[in-house]
Amino acid sequence: MTSYIAVAALAAVFAAPLHAADNWVATWQASPHAAWGSQEFALPTGVPAALEHQTVRETARISVGGRRVRVVLSNRYGTQPITIGEARVARIPAAAKAEGAGMALTFGGQRRTVIPAGAPLVSDPLEMPVTALEKLAVSVYLPRRTPLSTFHWGAQQTGYIARGNHASAATLPDAEPLHGRALLSGIWVDGAPSTGAVVAFGDSITDGNGSMPDADRRWPDYLAARMPGTAVVNAGISGARLLGDRMGVNAAARFELDVLSQPGAHTVIILMGINDIGWPQSIFAPHEPPMSADRMIAAYRQLIAQARARKMRIIGATLPPFEGTQIDGYYTPAKDALRQQVNQWIRESKEFDAVADVDALLRDPERPSRMRQRYDSGDHLHPGDAGYEAIAAEAARVISRY
Repeated sequence: MTSYIAVAALAAVFAAPLHAADNWVATWQASPHAAWGSQEFALPTGVPAALEHQTVRETARISVGGRRVRVVLSNRYGTQPITIGEARVARIPAAAKAEGAGMALTFGGQRRTVIPAGAPLVSDPLEMPVTALEKLAVSVYLPRRTPLSTFHWGAQQTGYIARGNHASAATLPDAEPLHGRALLSGIWVDGAPSTGAVVAFGDSITDGNGSMPDADRRWPDYLAARMPGTAVVNAGISGARLLGDRMGVNAAARFELDVLSQPGAHTVIILMGINDIGWPQSIFAPHEPPMSADRMIAAYRQLIAQARARKMRIIGATLPPFEGTQIDGYYTPAKDALRQQVNQWIRESKEFDAVADVDALLRDPERPSRMRQRYDSGDHLHPGDAGYEAIAAEAARVISRY
């Protein structure tokens, strides 16, 4: 009997959470993807091929606050380890663009560390209370040559690079701008017990192309401001597709890491598929055959299955119109007919838990294949600030029904 009681007690100890009061929630995210060579794709990466003996400073506006912070760096697509000489996180005063210094990050108790090839790196918890919608700067010093095999294209947020170790400097000397993201992929907070996260999973429309840079006007940014107490993280990658790889891997391949594994995530909004329709036989994929609705629907069903298996709510968003885009071969009447066919399935199939009708919201009632002028960024593919604010209002309306 004594032996049985001892074993039962030991089992209870191991079954209990180590930190029952902790509630780590993803408060900000930039989905990493693999860099491409200059001859491989029509668009430049916009980031250096490699960094060495340089400091990278990236800024981010978090969605919810907490009493402690953890920072996530990524080497997901790297083939060699990355040495981190020093890393720090700092608050950005309202009047500053890239002020740093702040507090040192540690990794297993050490300031200097290595990110293995293909892996993320999560910092130790840092006692640094932060508030909702606060801006933070993360500075990382790279003492050795570091190929930027993993990055994020089109951050809509200017970062900075300076030669030497200036991670602890308030301002970087002779800094050069960085318009993508080099290392920073996530920020977590130890939030209130009820805090959870909504993940926005999509392409350049979710990534915020067409919004005002450095102003936090992507639709997930607007959604975070509309939903106090709920984290909103952006898992958009410009050029992302349900079924194709190039600017990021296909949706099912990254869904686990970018959505399901995000701490505290309970809901995902899918706004993706426009590139599956537009890319084939365009300048981006001139030799790809046309897409079909059946293939896209099968891809959506795979994401629904993954979400349901993890008890995550999944909201489908209809695809907005894009007639008039100047990308060679991207739009045709046949492609618009396919978009409408897919949207009909999203609306009527009842396979998603709910639907955010972005198409109905953004389309011109006089010409439904075009975006309303007041919502258009001007390129006829991406919304502008007003359009992103409207998408956020629609998403908040749908989420609030649960």
